[in-house]
Amino acid sequence: MREANLTLIQTFFIVARDGSYSAAARKLGMSYQSAANHVRRLEQLLGERLVVSEQGAKTVTLTPRGRSLYKLLLPELDTMLTRLDNTLQKERPVLRVGLPQAIFFYLMPPILTQFRELYPQVEIIAYERDTALPEMIRDGSLDLCITERYFGDPNVPQHLVCTYRPALVLPRQWGPAPTGDIRQWAQGRPFITYEPGQLLRNLAIDYLQSGDTEMEIAISTSGSSSVKRCVEAGLGYAIIPSWCMDGTETTITSVDLLELPEIPIYFGEASFLARNPYVMALRQLCVGLTSATGARADTI
Repeated sequence: MREANLTLIQTFFIVARDGSYSAAARKLGMSYQSAANHVRRLEQLLGERLVVSEQGAKTVTLTPRGRSLYKLLLPELDTMLTRLDNTLQKERPVLRVGLPQAIFFYLMPPILTQFRELYPQVEIIAYERDTALPEMIRDGSLDLCITERYFGDPNVPQHLVCTYRPALVLPRQWGPAPTGDIRQWAQGRPFITYEPGQLLRNLAIDYLQSGDTEMEIAISTSGSSSVKRCVEAGLGYAIIPSWCMDGTETTITSVDLLELPEIPIYFGEASFLARNPYVMALRQLCVGLTSATGARADTI
């Protein structure tokens, strides 16, 4: 039996339970001949006849070995197939999304509000992270991702949905934001940034670093909301996405860094989900994800 896969066993079980190949074929969505072939293959593996079907008869008869096997399977397999059938019929559609915590916190609520109006039956599961996203999609742990990273992986097609500019943020008690040489202004001031390897950290350090002088970093943390909170506490200045500023801040001030390149945000999905209606709808809603902050939206 070790060589017999579940498909063969399931077909035999339903043939034995329902009494005919045609009934089993209708149940399993296959042809009469396929159902018969499955049973014949199982018989070959066991080396014994399980089913007798007379020419022209609409029903089948189990041999003694067939009855024995059916009774052996009956308590467990019938329950398992019933539960599986109920699960598949009742399961709610689910989209598992991987994205940085800041994108989910600052940008996604209005997008999800629109999506819920269209598809209230779909559950969204958000994994707030920015690493290993393509690997998680390839191994089936995620369905789609929203990220600044471009993977170049044909198994995870990505679509540019918007771009944004970074902003310099500083405690309001430090005075007005600098308008001149920001590198000069930053010298000797405590810098708050992201953990090593994150795109905006690298961009900020390349921009602020002067000559061969090593950047002095006061605090490194995981995401934009944590970086912003440190600046609000007066611990230093930072470079964060401009969309993290909503205009209600009272303890910090900011200035957009127009000399820095725009940073893209990509929507990606498992390749087999590219035409899934829920994925397509969410992707379209994400076009212009940061447009409320004046960033330029684009698509490909």
